[in-house]
Amino acid sequence: MPLIDPVLLKTRLGTLAGRFDVDALEACDSTSSELLRRADLGAPAGTVVVADSQHAGRGRRGRQWSSSAGASLTFSLLWRSAGSAAALGGLSLAVGTAVAQALESLGAEGVRLKWPNDVLLESGGEFAKLAGILIELAGDRRSTQVCIGIGLNLQQPVGEFPQPVAGLAQAMPAPVERHAVLAAMLVALIRVLDRFAVDGFAGLKSEWEARNAWQDRQVCLLADGEPTRYGICRGVDGDGALLLETATGIERVLAGDLSLRAA
Repeated sequence: MPLIDPVLLKTRLGTLAGRFDVDALEACDSTSSELLRRADLGAPAGTVVVADSQHAGRGRRGRQWSSSAGASLTFSLLWRSAGSAAALGGLSLAVGTAVAQALESLGAEGVRLKWPNDVLLESGGEFAKLAGILIELAGDRRSTQVCIGIGLNLQQPVGEFPQPVAGLAQAMPAPVERHAVLAAMLVALIRVLDRFAVDGFAGLKSEWEARNAWQDRQVCLLADGEPTRYGICRGVDGDGALLLETATGIERVLAGDLSLRAA
């Protein structure tokens, strides 16, 4: 029996329940892979696949996202946007803003965002990864199919990781039931996506920057095969591009394979 009960989740979604079609699985290769297969068969926008565990979860740049029953919440949401993929600049940042808003609505403290698609937990001036976002697009010049994959640590993962990691339990004054967490995230996502469809990321820019972990701080940008670049993070522009202040002025950073680290 999956840990998520779609019937119970529906009661938590309230008036927005009709916007979603949720399927809960005990295990799968990847919720995004499963959702994309269903999209190819005509699944409607609002389809959600949530899994207790996945054995081939995908993260940014081909990295693996591990998840296990009870310790994490992993799901993917299908959304369709009018227009081409070129109009979706900043979407991963908008999704990050929705995740932060949802967790804060549940009482979480210290939730921060890192360009372009990480959700962090700040504690004592240190940052640890709390959630990751993976956006996958397909379509043509008239419309775009969007698969939004989100992996959230409910408990702090155990093991060796390339960066500090955290769990939602560390940010909460009291335990929160997982249906409440998923419902809050879906509600925040649909509201942010509705705003994004009208105003693009520009309408959410200030809300993202208010949670930017590196706002106005010295940073370095790392990319495979490229020299390390140093500067001051000045936030993002209305298209979601990172603004890096260097000795030669403000540079717009668009490439999605860059990693951001405190200098």
